[in-house]
Amino acid sequence: MSDYANQPLLEIKSLKTYFYTEDGVVKAVDGVDFYVNPGEVLGLVGESGCGKSVTSLSVMRLIDDPGRIVAGEIIFEGQNLLELSEKEMVQMRGDRLSMIFQQPQTSLNPVFKIGDQIAEVLHVHENLSKDEAWERAVELLRLVGIADSASKAHSYPHEVSGGQAQRVMIAMALALQPQLLLADEPTTALDVTIQAQILDLMSDLKNKLNTAVILITHDLGVIAEMADRVAVMYAGRIVEETDARKLFANPKHPYTQGLLASIPILGQLKDELDVIPGSVPNLVDLPPGCRFAPRCRSREEYKLEICTEIEPDLLPASTGHEVRCWLYQNYQSNDFRAPLHAEAVSN
Repeated sequence: MSDYANQPLLEIKSLKTYFYTEDGVVKAVDGVDFYVNPGEVLGLVGESGCGKSVTSLSVMRLIDDPGRIVAGEIIFEGQNLLELSEKEMVQMRGDRLSMIFQQPQTSLNPVFKIGDQIAEVLHVHENLSKDEAWERAVELLRLVGIADSASKAHSYPHEVSGGQAQRVMIAMALALQPQLLLADEPTTALDVTIQAQILDLMSDLKNKLNTAVILITHDLGVIAEMADRVAVMYAGRIVEETDARKLFANPKHPYTQGLLASIPILGQLKDELDVIPGSVPNLVDLPPGCRFAPRCRSREEYKLEICTEIEPDLLPASTGHEVRCWLYQNYQSNDFRAPLHAEAVSN
């Protein structure tokens, strides 16, 4: 049995990925910590620009200039991916780690048949002959629910629909049965019916192959359906992490509460939807203290001056529920695990 059998499949520690631009240093990912267990679906949620996609690209070591991973560790199966050579990472990608990118039709090469693009993965990593790789590619297309897969394998990306293109990307990502799949907004560009089909497909394949998934999305409905645990990101940080049921039943961070309150609920009529005031901070010029403080109603309600002075740590607010918020950390008694405002915690 592996020495890492009882440990997380992936563990990210204090990850920082910055972009060095003419306007300054963009701290896209700024001290992120989370883990993923074998066969688990971790939902990574937050507004556009919060660092979700950059986190996934960092795991795959696909950060291009002017970006750079400046600190942290990415431990996969007990090995720090940041210590591997590019040649070793090329072997890791597609084999043990795979990724489904946003907008599938722009991620596929427009001048190659979709069957050839899947077959290339098998040819490179498993040294199959071209004929063997092509046959496996057709089988994979059938596995992801593409009708008449033998014929469809000869199609070019522009000849298939958005939903079919996403299925092709999933087939390619799962070709070598990876241990971890990163899915970056896998249903964003698809209509509701196709979204449901893609999510059902991913769930089915995860169960068959025991593949762990990091599901990156801003759609909390997708998270509710798919995720076992959820990490909420804001301005390059994780602000809340717990299992999916706890998050929806009792969100603790004011940002998470705002996200959930903004979702329309079938059968409940409102004159207007709830919104989070203000806008996401500039990642080049972040506010002092808590990054959500300028938009936080709870800070004003409980008159917490510390929120604009010192950034809170990500600490347990209850069993299996971590939050980066001064409402749950009693700085006055130096016991950062005791709630500062009991009435806020009980809500």
